[in-house]
Amino acid sequence: MHRRLEVAVAHVFMRHLRALHSLGPANNDHLSALRVAVSVAVPSLVLLVFGRPELIIYAVFGALTGMYGRSEPHQLRLRHQLQAALVLLSGVGVGVFLSVNQLHSWRLVGIEALLAGAGSVYSDKVRLKPNGPFFGILALGACASVPAVVPWYVALLISAGSAAFSLLVGFSGWVRRRTWSDGAVRESARLRGRLRRKAVIHAARYVVAVGAAGTIGVITGSGHPHWAMAAAAVPLAGADLPSSVHRGLHRIMGTFLGLVVVAVVLLPAPWAPSQFLPGAEAAVLALLVIIFQFTTELFMTRHYGLAMVSFTPVILLMTQLAAPADPYVLIAERGVETVVGAVIGILVVVFIRARRGPVPLASAAGLP
Repeated sequence: MHRRLEVAVAHVFMRHLRALHSLGPANNDHLSALRVAVSVAVPSLVLLVFGRPELIIYAVFGALTGMYGRSEPHQLRLRHQLQAALVLLSGVGVGVFLSVNQLHSWRLVGIEALLAGAGSVYSDKVRLKPNGPFFGILALGACASVPAVVPWYVALLISAGSAAFSLLVGFSGWVRRRTWSDGAVRESARLRGRLRRKAVIHAARYVVAVGAAGTIGVITGSGHPHWAMAAAAVPLAGADLPSSVHRGLHRIMGTFLGLVVVAVVLLPAPWAPSQFLPGAEAAVLALLVIIFQFTTELFMTRHYGLAMVSFTPVILLMTQLAAPADPYVLIAERGVETVVGAVIGILVVVFIRARRGPVPLASAAGLP
């Protein structure tokens, strides 16, 4: 009996290990990556020209609207990007509100956990892809963690303007082709009653995982508990238990490789903590954020771990632009919080399950 159990565990481990080295099929990923890169680049460069690189964090989260509806017809992409913009702008708005009023620690954990559950219900209802509220709660935590150096409405307007530009970029292909798929709809779900019950279970997972990860972060004195909360949400977007475990492992491995990239960028240079970075250094980091966002989207649906190698620098570099900190502390906390959050997310998926199988509301291809 023990021998068979050991063989089964070894088989599962090797399957997860092989998944770390396999790429999914390509699907015009370079076009989607280019759309997102342009959506991020234009508002970021505008802020850079005006000497306000610390505000790029708000522009980037608005520009992430372009990550949604990547392979859909134009009218569907427009509709679903509008729905995604609501999630992202809600996260930015709540995060800026918490920052302005200096509501951190336990209040941040409670609010982010509750909004993760609400965002899960909304995302499942409108069938967002990438699925789940991941980017919304990431925006909330990130914006709450940096000091508000402009009035709240300015930060929200920057994010909203960036989202609007992303919508224009996403719809720009229609001007060239002028094609419109009449009646194009995303596949609708049947069995509303059963799906509603599964949506509630799915939302409960988010509340428990995000809340538990944030609680551990606060208790241990982490300066960035929202990173653990975001990492805890990652496995929950898996379509089933194996894919959830894959996502958690990809998150950890991709983040640690991404931290090596961050170390190469930040540690050799004199990025001394101060209120703002000098102009030349800020410009370098801003340009790197744009480049890394392009490579993130290039691999987002093909290999989540590779996407995290690029997305980790995006998050840390724009955080450094908004609120410069000791790079050693920044890198260490990102690594620890990612492991804590991903492990908690996997455990929640294992122990909180629907009676009749996994929650089929997420797609393995819809990666947050």
